Amino acid sequence: MLFSARGCHVWLLCNNSCINVYSVVSLVLSVRVSPQFSHCLRSCPVVAACEEEHAENEAGFGNVEGLNFIKPFYSIVDCFLDAVRRNPRKTFLHFEGRAYSYEEVDKQSNQVARALQATAGLKEGDTVALFLGNEPCYVWLWLGLAKIGCPAALLNFNIRSKSLLHCFSCCGAKVLITSAELKDAVEEVLPTLQAQDISVYLLSETCNIQGINPLSDKISQASDQPLSRDLRANVNIKTTALYIYTSGTTGLPKAAVITHERLWAASFLQSVSGVTSEDVFYINLPLYHSAGFLIGMTGAIERGITIILRRKFSASQFWDDCRKHNVTVMQYIGETMRYLCNTPRKDNEKNHSVRIAIGNGVRTDVWTEFLNRFGDIKVRELYAATEGNIGFINYTSKVGVVGRANFLHKKILPYTLIKFDIEKEEPVRNAQGLCVEAARGETGLLVGKITKISPFSGYAGNQQQTEKKRLRDVLKKGDLYFNTGDLLLIDRDSFVYFQDRVGDTFRWKGENVATSEVADILTMVHCILEANVYGVKVEGHEGRIGMAAVTLKERETFDCSDTFKQVANYLPAYARPRFIRVQPCLEMTGTFKMKKVRLVEEGFNPADIKDPLYFLDPEKKAYVPLTEEIYAAIASREIKL
Repeated sequence: MLFSARGCHVWLLCNNSCINVYSVVSLVLSVRVSPQFSHCLRSCPVVAACEEEHAENEAGFGNVEGLNFIKPFYSIVDCFLDAVRRNPRKTFLHFEGRAYSYEEVDKQSNQVARALQATAGLKEGDTVALFLGNEPCYVWLWLGLAKIGCPAALLNFNIRSKSLLHCFSCCGAKVLITSAELKDAVEEVLPTLQAQDISVYLLSETCNIQGINPLSDKISQASDQPLSRDLRANVNIKTTALYIYTSGTTGLPKAAVITHERLWAASFLQSVSGVTSEDVFYINLPLYHSAGFLIGMTGAIERGITIILRRKFSASQFWDDCRKHNVTVMQYIGETMRYLCNTPRKDNEKNHSVRIAIGNGVRTDVWTEFLNRFGDIKVRELYAATEGNIGFINYTSKVGVVGRANFLHKKILPYTLIKFDIEKEEPVRNAQGLCVEAARGETGLLVGKITKISPFSGYAGNQQQTEKKRLRDVLKKGDLYFNTGDLLLIDRDSFVYFQDRVGDTFRWKGENVATSEVADILTMVHCILEANVYGVKVEGHEGRIGMAAVTLKERETFDCSDTFKQVANYLPAYARPRFIRVQPCLEMTGTFKMKKVRLVEEGFNPADIKDPLYFLDPEKKAYVPLTEEIYAAIASREIKL
C-alpha cells in the first residue's frame, strides 16, 4: 500500500488496483495519519465529496480531528494554472515542429474564453461541441471553455450525417466549433443545425458559407489576460466537465457524462503508473477519446509534463518520433501495439527512451512480442470504461492481466463477478431473484456497486440506455450496480483477466465461444492479417454459429487448407468459424475497435454478399468457396452443422 501526496491530490495504490482520490480520502477518514498528510488533506477540497458519504456509512468511519474543508473547488484547470505559475516556460505541448509553453497555452485559452464570451455569448453551464482532429487548438479550446465553466462535448471526427446530428443533439450543445478539414461534414447538416438555432464556428480567419462564422480572427484579437474564477464559481465535483462518446461498435454512440470527479480520477492514472514531472508523454490516440483526452492530456496536466501530440497514429513513424522527442511514456490500445509489432524489424528497435506504456486491450502474444522486440518497457495494462465506476490497473506488468483483486479495493469500491447466461444475454439468478456470484477461476460479468463514491452518471439525453446499464437486486433486494457488459475472470492468486465483451461472446452447441480467443487463433495463420469474429443465426438452429471477417496480408491469398488446420488444431469443434468472409478492410471505429453489427445482420448468404465467402468442410479438411448450392443445402439442413 502506498500513500502519496502532491499539492492537493491524493492517491492510493494497492495491489495493482486503481482507487480514486475520493476513495483514498474515505479510507484516511478512518485512520490515524501524519501531520504532513493531514495538512495535505486540509488543502484538498475534494475531501468534502466523501464527508457526507461516511457520515452515513454503516462501517462507522471516524473523522480526522481538525480536518477542514475549503472552497472553491480545485479543478483540473486550477491544476493547470498552478503548473503555469511553477514552470511558465516549460514546454507543455509539441506538435509538428512547434513547441508551446505552459504560459503560451494559458494565454491562448484566455483568448478563446474571451472570444467565445463576446461572440457566442457563452456563460457558465453552456455546452460547446468540439468537432476537431488532433491539433494544439483542441487543448486551448477546452481549457478556455473550462475557465468559464462550460462543458465540452468531444465529437468523433469520423462521424457524419445522422450520427453527427445524433451526437450533437444528445449533449444539448448551443455551439459547434469545427476545423477547415471538417467543414464539408458540418455543411451537410447545417440546415438542421440552423433550424435548431445552433451557432456554428469555423477555426479560420474567413468563411464564405452562410451560417458558419469564422472564429480564428476573434480569438487572435481577444485579450490574453487571466480570467476571474467567478466565471466558474458554481463548478463543483459533481458538475459535468465533458461528454465523451462511446465508440459506437453496437449502434449509435452514447454520450457518457464525465463529471469533474470522474475527470480527476482518470487524470491520476499517469501518477499511479509511475509517471513523474520529468517524463515526456506521447499522445497519438484521438483526443475525442477518453484514452487520449483523460489519461493522456489531463493526466499530463496533473503531472505537469510535456506532451508530444500527433494528428494520428503511425506505426512506421512511431519510434522515430519517440527518439526525436525523447519520449519516455507512450500510450496504446491493443490494435496499435499490434501494428507496431507488424512493422519490419530494424537494428535500432531498442534504441529509445520509452520506459512506460499505458493502455488497454493488448493480446498476450502481442504483449510478449512487443517486449521481446522493443525492450524492457513497463506495460501498465488497465481495465476501465469511459462511463464506468470500477477499474483495475496492472502495476506488476505481469503479462496478460489487467490488475489484481484485493480486499481494500472491494471494500471501498464494491464490485463482484456474477454468472452470466450467454444465450439469454442476461445474468443468472437464483430462486430468490438475486444474481449468483462467480467462483474464483470462473468467468463472470463484472458489476460495480453504484454509490456516492463510485457513481454512474449515465448517458446524456438517453435515459433508456442509462437504465439498461443499471442492474438491480444483485446481491440483495434493492441494491444497484453498474453493468459493465464485460466478462472477466479472477484466478486463485487474485489476478484479474479480461475475457470478452458480453456482445462479443456467443453460444453454439451449448458452449460459450469467446470471439477474441478465436480471432487470436485465426491471426496466427500466415495469410491472415486481421480477424473479426462474430456469431450469426442459422434458421432451425439454437444459438449462433461462428463466422469471421478477415483481411489478408499483402500479396497473400486465402489459404483454405492452412486455415482449416489452424482452427482444427487449436479450437474445439464448436468454436471453429464455419464461415469466413474475406474483406479488403475491416470496418473500425476511430479507436480501432472492430464493428460487428452490420456483419451480423448481413449473415452468410452468398447471394447478398459480394465479398468472397468460404465454408468449413470437415470432410475435405479445408475451407471451400461458399456457393449458393452449399447455402441452400445448409438452409434445407441437408448439410449438418
